[in-house]
This record gives sequence, structure tokens and C-alpha cells, in this order.
Amino acid sequence: MFAPDALFDLSQTEHAEVFAGCRHAWEALARLADYLRDRVQPVLKNRCEGVAYIGDRVFIGEGTLVEDGAMIKGPAIIGRNCQIRHNAYIRENVIIGDGCVVGNSCELKNALLFNHCEVPHFNYVGDSILGYKAHLGAGVILSNLKLVPGNVTVAWEGQVLDTGLRKFGALIGDRAQIGCNSVLNPGSIIGRDSVIYPCTNWRGVLPAGALAKNKAPQEIVLREKR
Repeated sequence: MFAPDALFDLSQTEHAEVFAGCRHAWEALARLADYLRDRVQPVLKNRCEGVAYIGDRVFIGEGTLVEDGAMIKGPAIIGRNCQIRHNAYIRENVIIGDGCVVGNSCELKNALLFNHCEVPHFNYVGDSILGYKAHLGAGVILSNLKLVPGNVTVAWEGQVLDTGLRKFGALIGDRAQIGCNSVLNPGSIIGRDSVIYPCTNWRGVLPAGALAKNKAPQEIVLREKR
């Protein structure tokens, strides 16, 4: 369930090497800093609309658009034909694949996005991996830090697995969709082709091809006449 190839099509990233030897996909998160340190060759092949801040250790591929107000601190590798939209904030140790969208007021940190992944509106993606064609609705937060001390754990089949990570947001499998304004708590793992309904507070593991429905009751009353 948690092996890299159980969640992600490794042919849909040019950086599959970061998963080499990983039993659990989250192990790659601890490798991102070293991987980028060794491989970033700063080249900017993008075009800009307006003024953006791009750090010294950043590679951006051909056809990518960086819009006004974006801040890309680096180290970072951004692929071809992406959209880095107005006021996006890309912090340290981020890999973004080809054809991805990082939208207005989105923040990414220590994250890997596979090809054609969309993080389009007011999202926080911390210490997370998003698979091929994964999509976050507006306002989705991938929370990465427990409120209490200790490493993030994952509960599965009666076992509690210590990830060894103090900060770990989510693994979101290929083509999974997360509805608007949902919050995924630390250590969330979402299987391929799964859907989480809007405004859901999710914790834990969602198997592949599953729906997580938010069935909060709603009450309708008639307004008093004045």
C-alpha cells in the first residue's frame, strides 16, 4: 500500500531516483534536500509576466510561465510547460514535474509533484508528494506538523508505523482529487483514483478508488417574517 509504485507511476517524473530503495514512499521526503543539492543546475528557460523573485539554485524548464509576484526561493527544479501563477510561494527543496499548475497564493515546501499535477488556488503543500494528475481543490491544506511532540505515524491494518519524520503532510496517489477547503492531517495517504469530498477533515489512509464523503447534517428553517 505504501510502496512508491503502489501510489505513483514512476515513469511520470524525471526524478524517480529519489525513491530508489524506499520501502515506503514517505522515505523520499527526507532525501529531497540532498537530491536537489547534488543535481540542481541553475538554468532559467521560462518566461515571466511581470516581476518574480527566483533564487540562485533554481532550474525552470522550457515553456513554463512564471507570473508577477511569484517567489521561488530554491533549491528547486520546475519542469516544462508549467504555470507558476501570481503570488505563488515556492520554498526550499521542491520538485515540480512537467505540465503542473501552482496557483495564486499557494505555498510549497519540501515537496515533489509528479507530471500534470494541479495545486491551483490557496493551497498549502508541506512535506508531501502528489502523484500524476493529482488535483487539489481551492483552499486544500496538507497539514504537516503534529500539535503534540513526536514523529508522524501512520495507522494501517492494526499497526502504527513510525515514519521517522517530525514533519510529513500527505502522499496523494495518481489522479486522486481532494475537494475544496478540505484539510488532510499529518500522515494522510490517499490511494490512486480516490476522491475526498469538499470541506472534509481527513485523517489516515484512504484506499485506491475510494470516496470519502462529508455527510455533515444541514438544517433548513424558515426565516421569521418581519
